[in-house]
Amino acid sequence: MRMMKMLILAAALGATAAQAVPKVGEPAPAFSATDSNGKTVQLSDYRGKFVVLEWSNAECPFVKKHYSGNMQSLQKEETAKGVAWLTVISSAPGKQGNVDGAQANRLTKERGAAPTAVLLDPSGKIGHAYDAKTTPHLFVVDPKGTLVYMGGIDSIASADAEDIPAAKPYVKLALAEAMAGKPVTEAVTKPYGCSIKY
Repeated sequence: MRMMKMLILAAALGATAAQAVPKVGEPAPAFSATDSNGKTVQLSDYRGKFVVLEWSNAECPFVKKHYSGNMQSLQKEETAKGVAWLTVISSAPGKQGNVDGAQANRLTKERGAAPTAVLLDPSGKIGHAYDAKTTPHLFVVDPKGTLVYMGGIDSIASADAEDIPAAKPYVKLALAEAMAGKPVTEAVTKPYGCSIKY
């Protein structure tokens, strides 16, 4: 009986270790994915640059809120500074938000979005590696490959675009501080949005 309990405990600990949650100040989980153009993209390709990972689902009202212009302007502003912006779509086949490469490219064009690449993650492998919970959910990786921010895009958890101007822009502030060589003041915030459709 005692042996059985120990085996169950070992299995539970093993499962926990397999689902390790990423931590700010530690190396960002490595990944390899196919982008919307069929190209293989790895996090290590962007070593030496700041990287933003943005989880997205075009059908989510919270994503629609930020794609009313806020997300696009942030993408354009940051990529102009040399930041690599990777939009990740982790919706599983048959679930809301799942798209193929052509659909992802069409969405990018229609919305006037400006990511460096759109990564297709239908298996949810990257999403689970980052413990991504919501769309949107954002992560910032520094040029050394260290995770320096994880959480919400801003401080007002609503689906109303009218709330954007009054919100504290967490991602924008995190990038500004990290680029200036300062520690990120609010490095972990609560993400909000639709649950990712794994």
